[in-house]
Amino acid sequence: MSQRHRNSEFQLPPKQELRAHAHGERHRIHVELDQLAHVVSSGIDPEDVHEPGEAWKPLRHHDSERAKTKLAKAKRNRRHWKTKMWKRRTVLRQQRIAAIERLA
Repeated sequence: MSQRHRNSEFQLPPKQELRAHAHGERHRIHVELDQLAHVVSSGIDPEDVHEPGEAWKPLRHHDSERAKTKLAKAKRNRRHWKTKMWKRRTVLRQQRIAAIERLA
């Protein structure tokens, strides 16, 4: 495994603190969305309500542009033998080879 964070200069926070922080973020998001739902259900037109923007979402990646390019690259380099089309082609190829062997 990586030894990047295992030195005396940099100490990772305990897992309990990380989990508590993540729990707080999830709770904050749910509270804001619940407040929005309550305002809309109380009769105010949804177009008149201020919807929380990107600021309320937790930060998932340090560099969002890098994450987007990485995701696009992952879709582009998807393994072709994992797709159903590849499996179907393999079966057809095997059947064709078996038919040629029977004829020969």
